[in-house]
Amino acid sequence: MTTSHITLYGIPNCDTVKKSRAWFTEQGLEHVFHDFKKQGVPADRLPGWMNAVGWEKLVNRQGTTWRKLDSDTQSAVKDESSAGTLLQAQPSVVKRPVVEWHQGGKTHVSVGFVPDQWLAWRGEGEKA
Repeated sequence: MTTSHITLYGIPNCDTVKKSRAWFTEQGLEHVFHDFKKQGVPADRLPGWMNAVGWEKLVNRQGTTWRKLDSDTQSAVKDESSAGTLLQAQPSVVKRPVVEWHQGGKTHVSVGFVPDQWLAWRGEGEKA
């Protein structure tokens, strides 16, 4: 079995983040939590996330923070660069959680609560 290193990025009071953290704990999967509120959105990780899932998926247009933004700010988000700038300035606009799962030289990235995906990645590690 390959050792996995899992980092869960989000905001501690977000219900989906709480649910995800509980799921990892229940599965006995060690993970590190990166708090956007205290540690910010890591600028060095954003390009990899956007490459893996697309900038559109990272921008939570359904959330309260997005809805509170003025229309000029919302309409300015039209590509990776503008999305990255907003996500750095407004961490609450990031769809959560972002999970990075490193194992066997691969890095997987997911957004949201996706236990079926995480189980598939876990299975990859067990086959190695």
